[in-house]
Amino acid sequence: MSILIDSNTRLVVQGITGNEGTFHARAMLEYGTNVVAGVTPGRGGQMAVDDKVPVFNTVSEAVEATGANAAGT
Repeated sequence: MSILIDSNTRLVVQGITGNEGTFHARAMLEYGTNVVAGVTPGRGGQMAVDDKVPVFNTVSEAVEATGANAAGT
């Protein structure tokens, strides 16, 4: 299965405040992926990955606030 990401992709990272989520989100940002939000229940309102990515409590909140159109876990 191919996954196509282009300049129009606005990505939400689920579990972004955990070790794995932070590691992969940082790698995606360095690669140039447009990471617009992260989701970790109970951590909404924080910033993640060196204060570059806003964190929301739910995916629906993140999508509503950022217009995200893709998600990764």
